[in-house]
Parts: sequence; C-alpha cells; structure tokens
Amino acid sequence: MEKAKHTQFGAHYGYEQMLNSPNWVSQFRQKVPVHNYNKMHAEWWYKCLDGVANVSWPEKIKYFALSSGTSESASKHIPVTRDMLRNVKKVGVKQLYSMVNFNVPPKSFEKGILMLGGTTSLFEKGDYYEGDMSGIQAKNIPKWFRRFYKPGGSISRKPNWEQRIKLIVRKAPQWDVGTVCGVPAWVQIVLEEIIKYHNVKHIHEIWPNLAIYIHGGVSFEPYRDSFQKLLGKPITFIETYMASEGSFGFQARPGVRGIKLVLNAGIFYEFIPFNEENFDADGEVRPNPKSYMLHEVVEDVEYAVMLSTCAGAWRYLIGDVVKFTSVKEHEITIVGRTKQFLSLAGEHMSIDNMNKAIDNVQKKLGITIREFTVAGFGYENLFAHRWYIGTDAAGVDAARVREIIDQTLCEVNDDYAVERTSALKEIFVEILPNQVFLDYLRCKGKEGAMNKFPRVMKGAKLTDWEQFLTTKAGVKA
Repeated sequence: MEKAKHTQFGAHYGYEQMLNSPNWVSQFRQKVPVHNYNKMHAEWWYKCLDGVANVSWPEKIKYFALSSGTSESASKHIPVTRDMLRNVKKVGVKQLYSMVNFNVPPKSFEKGILMLGGTTSLFEKGDYYEGDMSGIQAKNIPKWFRRFYKPGGSISRKPNWEQRIKLIVRKAPQWDVGTVCGVPAWVQIVLEEIIKYHNVKHIHEIWPNLAIYIHGGVSFEPYRDSFQKLLGKPITFIETYMASEGSFGFQARPGVRGIKLVLNAGIFYEFIPFNEENFDADGEVRPNPKSYMLHEVVEDVEYAVMLSTCAGAWRYLIGDVVKFTSVKEHEITIVGRTKQFLSLAGEHMSIDNMNKAIDNVQKKLGITIREFTVAGFGYENLFAHRWYIGTDAAGVDAARVREIIDQTLCEVNDDYAVERTSALKEIFVEILPNQVFLDYLRCKGKEGAMNKFPRVMKGAKLTDWEQFLTTKAGVKA
C-alpha cells in the first residue's frame, strides 16, 4: 500500500489517508472491494495494456502473463512487474533451501534442472510482451542458474510446443538431469516420448541422477501410479503452488500433505469461506463477503484465496479453493476451483473428491487415466452427472467405472451420498481415448507447457466440448 499509494488505484481508494490511520488494515479491507479478473481488467488493467503507467502499481508494465486456464473463452492478461519477478525468484531460492529437509542425494543439486514451461519467445505487442508466466520467468532467470537450466535458451525460444518437445526428446541423453519441473500430464508425455525414442525401459537409463520432480497446477494423485512406471528407482515428489499472479509456496516438509505459504514475498493473503453465503451456484462471489486473515482461519474449512500483490492485484480472487492442513505452519492443500465445483443438487463435489474417485478407478481396474472432466445437467426432471474419462486401456467396462466412482464419492462426500438418494438421479460414464483431450486443447490453442484440462465443464464451455466431440472427435452424442 505504501508503494502503491500514488498510483491511480491507490489514489482512488485513499491509500495515503488509510495509512495514516491506526486501523489501516481494517480500513483497507472495508473500503477496497473484492475483485475478480474481469472486474480488475475492466476498471484498471485495460489501461496497462494501452501503455498507461502507474495504474495499480508504480511502473509501466513490460510483461503480461497469459493465463493458461480453459475456463474463459479469451486469455487473461495478468500484469507481471519487476517486483513480482524478484519475489518469484525469492520463493524459488527458499524452496531450494527447503530441499535439505528431504532425502535427496547431494549430487542432485549439481545436476541439470529440466523446466517444461512455455516458450521464452514472448509475443511483442507494441510496448509490452505477453506469454506464459513460465516463459516470462525462464526469460528472466538469474545468470548463476543458467548453467543448470534445461532445455537451454535455444530450445526454449522455439514458439511451437511440439517442436520443443521433439528437440528435448532427441537431446535428452546429452543432459545430466537431476530435477524435472512441470505440469504432470505434459511431463509424463515427454518422459514417455524420451523412453520410446531411445528404446529404454525407464527414464533413469537416460538420466541416472534424476531424483526430484517438482509438480503443480493440478493434483498429482491421479498421475502418481502411471508416473512410477516410468522410473527405474524412487524419486522425491514435491508440490509447488504458483500461478500467473505469482509464486505462493511449496511443500516444505516430507511426508506432509500440505503446501507452505511464503508470507514475505510480495503477497498479502485473505481467505473467504467457500460457502453459499459468500458464493453463488456458478462460483461467483457475492457482494461484501466475509474474509479472514491468516491468523483467523481454521483447519479443514474450504476457503477461496484472495490476494493483494506487488503486481497491482488488489483483493483479487485467484479462483483457487484451499483447506488448511496446519494453521500453525500455514500449510494448505488445494481442493478445487471456485468455478469447478459441481453442485447442481447440493452435492458440493470438489475436484479433490473427483481426484479420489479417479484414483480408485485406476487402482481397482489397473488402468491409467490421463485426463477427465465432469459435467452436470438436468435429467428426467432431476439431475445427472456425465464423466468423460481418458484412457488408452482396452476393453474398459464403463459400468464398472461408474460403480467405483459413485461408491467412492458416496464414501468421501456425505452431501453427494444424500443427493444420490434423491435429486442426483443418474451417473453416466463415457470412455474416450487420451488423444481426444489433447486434441481439444490443441484446437483451443492451449497445447503443452502449463495448460490444464478443466475438471468441470459448464455452460458455453460444455456446449463447445460436446460439439467438439461430435464434429471433430467423431464421438456420438
């Protein structure tokens, strides 16, 4: 607030006057409204794209991160400031220090780090550049880190994802990789391609010193078993939490399911209970929701994450829903997205619930499921869910998959169990080849790197997906 008090945003909401008050924190929370991306962009950030400086942070924005989500029809442009880039590096160094807590061979820290992110060839748009946040970060990595960074500047600059992957696959034996970073679905594809191309049994025949996989973006649990099959020996899996808006934290303690938030890296956190009092059925926040600061939260309650950042986002809903596993250690798990919960009939089904159901299907049927999404719709005057499940396993019994999913959800979600006896009349399952999901992302220009398939399909996005299945993927409706 001190730094932003003379920006257009700070002047509009009276930051200087607030800061002179002994109750400046409570005044900030009372006077500054909650923003989602659309509100922040429509009222403020559009000026940054027009080259106006000093809008919500005191500088002219040089970089904009294009959001990699698939929930909106158009890409979001998130400002990336110099202060944010410095703080992202700060979180990265903190995570590096935290590695001493894990059972990682010391020599692994001398090896290469393969970062499967967006291209560093950003798109020049007049006065600014835009691209994936991962590409912006890679373009701004510290000089000391460059000797560890793979696939290196030349490959990273290739704008085409498939071209980058082909080069990575071919050059893999030339590198001594100790750490891999990236979204699970795409990392798994790359490792499989390397194994196939070089005709080896597992990735450790190529990279014997691979000891760490740093993952984020989606839950790793549905991928864990199939990932293990690509390895020749155990490695350490570490979850991280970052987005286009910044880097928030990482798993700091082994054997603990929780991401530790970093509290001194340019981000102020508030948490809004994710319930019907604060959010409508579409996941949109209601006016004047009650928020809590870090010292006020309690464990095992679902909260929507709200940020104020050194990139000029103010009381900004990022879209993630979390639970605190340890308030004392400020550790969280991500349980879903505000707009990717499914609750047509009060079943309150989270992505966390869905991941557990898919994980059970994989374990009980011995199959690998790469992607899935779920849709809800009206059915015989009540409601139903339709699961679209991606697997290349032959002869999968959709009825058995449906049974396992339904049983698991009844066990982990009491609301779901109640609604299955009343309003939630039926569950449908469609088994699709994995390629269908990849083709859809490619069709939307969201192939590779940090892009993720939405776990819940609603509204226009669902219509578009169903149309794609019938017209381009050849799947009967």
